[in-house]
Parts: sequence; C-alpha cells; structure tokens
Amino acid sequence: MLRAAWWAVVVSTVVLVCSSPPASAQALFSPTQDPVSGSRVFGEKGCVRCHAINGVGGKVGPDLGRLPRPRTFFDLAAAMWNHLPRMAERMRQLGIPRPRLEPAETGDLIAFLFTLDYFDRPGNVATGRRLFVEKKCVVCHQVGGTGGVVAPSLDSVAERGSPIYVAAAMWNHGPAMAEAMRARRIERPTFKDAELVDLLAYLRAAPPASAEGPLYILPGRADEGYRLFMEKRCSDCHGAGTPGARVGPDLAQRSLHRSLTQFAAAMWNKAPAMLEAMRVRGIPVPQLRPEDMADIVAYLYAVQYFAVPGEPQKGWRLANEKGCLGCHTVHARDGKAPTDLAQVKGLDSPARIVAALWNHSFITAPPAVQPPRAEVRPDEMADLVAFLRSLSRTR
Repeated sequence: MLRAAWWAVVVSTVVLVCSSPPASAQALFSPTQDPVSGSRVFGEKGCVRCHAINGVGGKVGPDLGRLPRPRTFFDLAAAMWNHLPRMAERMRQLGIPRPRLEPAETGDLIAFLFTLDYFDRPGNVATGRRLFVEKKCVVCHQVGGTGGVVAPSLDSVAERGSPIYVAAAMWNHGPAMAEAMRARRIERPTFKDAELVDLLAYLRAAPPASAEGPLYILPGRADEGYRLFMEKRCSDCHGAGTPGARVGPDLAQRSLHRSLTQFAAAMWNKAPAMLEAMRVRGIPVPQLRPEDMADIVAYLYAVQYFAVPGEPQKGWRLANEKGCLGCHTVHARDGKAPTDLAQVKGLDSPARIVAALWNHSFITAPPAVQPPRAEVRPDEMADLVAFLRSLSRTR
C-alpha cells in the first residue's frame, strides 16, 4: 500500500531546522520549520501523486530524493518557481486541484526536501561483506560469530547502526583502533564513494544483538550543535560559514555537503590528520556521544540551509530585469499595477514569500494567455527574497 510505504519514508525523516546560531551566513527565519510535518504536507497536498521520494510515490515528475546535491532553501524555492508552469499544466491534465500552501506548510515542505540529503540509498550487502574482509575489519571484529575477538563484536550495529552512532564510535575509538592496527601491521583502511554505505548494509544484515543502550539517530538540535561546535573546539580548526583563515576546511561550504554516511567516512578518513593538528595545538581530543554528533551535524546542515545570503539591492535590479515590475509597483510609483509590493503584508520571511509565489501565480490561467515567466537561479531567488523582505521593513 502506498500509504504504508510512504510512512516508512516519513519515519526515517529528521527534525532539523530550529533556532539559528549566530554563525549562520543568514538566519534560519522560522524556528518552527519541521521536516516531519513537511513530509505530511508532501502527502496531503498531493505532491506524492506526481513525485516519488527514493522510489516511493508517483512517477510523473522527477524523484525528489534522487536529485543532485546540494539543495539549500533557495535551490528548492527556485526549482519550485521555475517548474511551476509545467506542474500546473500537468495538474490540470490529471485533474488534481491546485493546492494552496500556507507559509508554515511551505517552510515545512522545503525543510523536508532539504533533509532528504541526510540519507543514502540502500547499500549492497554482498559488497559490504567483501569490504569487511578486504579492509581487514574481520581481523579484529566479529559479525555473526565470524571474525576476530580482539575488538568488540559488531553485531550490535544491526540494531544501533545509524550513521550517527557509527560516526561517534569511529571517532571515539579511532586512536585505539589505529594503535591496534599498528601492532598487527594492518594498514589503516579508508573509505571512498559508497564503501561505508555498503559495509553498514552488511553489518545491519547480521542477526541483531540485544542493544544495551538507546538508539541514537536524528533529530539533532542545531542550537545545541552550535554550542558543542564551540565547546569541543571544532571551531579552532574549522569554520562554518564564518570568515577567517582556518586549519581545516569551512564545513558549511556547499562542496562539502554530505550525507550522514559520507560525513562518518570523512571523519574516519581525516582522523589521523585532525588528531595530529590537535596535538600540535594542544587541543584535547573530545569524546562525542552519538547525540552530540547528531547535534553537531544538525548545526552544520542548518548553516547550509540558508548558505546563500541575499542582497536587497541586487534583488531590486533583478525584479526589474525579470519583469516583476512590469506587473507590480513598489511604493505606488506609477500607480498602474494591481499590486504594490511595498503594501503586501506577510512578505517578512522566505517561507511566506515562496508561499505567495505559489498561491498567486498564474497557475489557473490557460497556458495560451500566461505572460512570459522568467526563470531564476537559486542565488537570484535569495536576492529577490532579500529585496521583498526589505520592503516589509520600510512600511
């Protein structure tokens, strides 16, 4: 049943977007944006009739869980605007009523689509079994009664093996594992592409052991993650959308936009260099609980959510170039347009603006009489939103 399969996707979703830490390039405008609520909007508004999420849902439009990364708020908002005419026409053909989006629903929906980047496609169990041997994990660890007894059995991963749990365990036990590998002259393995995804698929397929502790998965708390990022001194080496020279990369850079498993693999691969840099600078190596790791990752994702700060002046110029001011006035300069943007209420947040673009578009007009529509890039959407928000502050 589609509803049951859809709910399986929903329950794996995370609650990410919460109050903004001050290091964000642009504030998270609505502390109530909730991806889990957004998943319900996706179903209730009929999006699921045309779009699938990782194979679950309609086949009319693209699978939104398999779009290229990254997807910031403005990537998604621009995509909604650019594809609206085609979506509108397809809805008319299928007899789907035009859904109206409230601002809160719009924010939740975009947050849901954004947090799909947390998850990976299912790994290959057979490939993971081969990697378990090739990477020499089998020398120290057991899975299903097979393997070494030097280190703990990994059977519990089947029950507690979220990428967050694994990332924390690999970080905390990394130095001890490295020492054990040196003693046995085992080359320390690294993980590339989907190797850790496949390895985790194999570990999860093992008969689960009884978990001795709670299952730590998302949601993470972005505000708590910011506190930990500073307290654990991650900020000594890494920026997160903040200026200044750093030892390591800025973790808010869009090129570093990773899934949870990619994040865990990157931490493992770079651990030797990070530990050496911390030793040189006298930074104590922090221990991270799984929930700490979830909070830090939530913070890094929250920074990326509004990673492109808009500029009102550029937005004003774009509003003219894109033809917006052919239909609208600003402060009633010529008095001929039906809507003065400076007088429109409720344009004080990105979610409200995107909801207005959707609700008041020419979606119900016949295609032959629709005026030309200019497409916008994500950075242009950020500028246009900044421009419209600036108008609400001048009233």
